[in-house]
Amino acid sequence: MAVSPTLSRRPAPLSGRRILVVEDEYFLADDISRALRSAGAEIAGPVSELDEAIPIINDGGILDGAVLDVNIHSEMVFPVAQELKARQVPFVFTTGYDKVSIAPQFHDVMLWEKPIDIAAMVRGLAGLIGKPKT
Repeated sequence: MAVSPTLSRRPAPLSGRRILVVEDEYFLADDISRALRSAGAEIAGPVSELDEAIPIINDGGILDGAVLDVNIHSEMVFPVAQELKARQVPFVFTTGYDKVSIAPQFHDVMLWEKPIDIAAMVRGLAGLIGKPKT
């Protein structure tokens, strides 16, 4: 079976996009990062501490999106989320907690409960970000 030329030339859904990953579980951070890379993204991080995420946001580099674990070493990720929201950078949350743990100002943010369907999460984030950069 031959692959259609139009399908083979379609860019990866996150091609040319820089995505911040904030996750304190090493293997999950690695899995998320690999899935994002396979979708064409460049990864900022991953970082496992909140104080590592803010400098990445403020470094002057472009961020096109982010994946944020809600709880990073017993600290809520909301200050990072607020910085991203202020810059109109789309992001999604991952969490092992119930949706009620999400601060009210972030109830509109897409939430992926652990264990995460990483492929679906990548598609969801790509949908928020929009068409790939070429």
